Amino acid sequence: MDKRKTKDLLYEQVARIGKAVSSPKRLELLEILAQGEKTVDALATEAGIDIKLASAHLKVLKAASLVETQRDGRFIAYRLSGADVSALWVNLRTVAEEHLVELKVAMDQIFAAPEKLDAETRRSLMEKARRGEVVVIDVRPPAEYADGHLPFARSMPLEENRPRIKELPADRDIVAYCRGPFCMMSAEAVALLKEHGYRAQKIADGIPEWQAAGLPLAES
Repeated sequence: MDKRKTKDLLYEQVARIGKAVSSPKRLELLEILAQGEKTVDALATEAGIDIKLASAHLKVLKAASLVETQRDGRFIAYRLSGADVSALWVNLRTVAEEHLVELKVAMDQIFAAPEKLDAETRRSLMEKARRGEVVVIDVRPPAEYADGHLPFARSMPLEENRPRIKELPADRDIVAYCRGPFCMMSAEAVALLKEHGYRAQKIADGIPEWQAAGLPLAES
């Protein structure tokens, strides 16, 4: 094989990843799977699509080796094929946020920008949570929290916020997070907390961002 054909073949293989992530819904599925493994039914529900379409998208992702399957009884669970796939999603989104004005405008229109953490503020938040100076709440579903969560965070799924709100101390700052900056669950949680007089804010970090920064997660 000549050099030109060899180079073409190499680029073609890399392009398979680009083609696999060229769909908005497939990107969303990757973000959801970065929270932990899920069945097709669960993924379809989370992504707001029917099971047939979810299966088709997952087939493309699997063909590109971005996801893999594991049978659990009569169910088949999907999961990311590696932590680097989660990092791929974070990197793609970060580049888009940096270079696409349309994305910045859309995010500003949809919800107030969450606080973006860097290495120093991530360490600071972890230390404050360890000392009990702030309360970090994870508003994702319980199963996602169990698969991995920010250190010292407590599980308070969005649907449980209102009935459990009095469990939170009124004299400390509350920091909410969910699946990442595109996730709206933390924004809803913060709005509810502020409505009840709490000092609350959301952070852009989700599990993918925390892992991409090389920081440890906690498991239930």
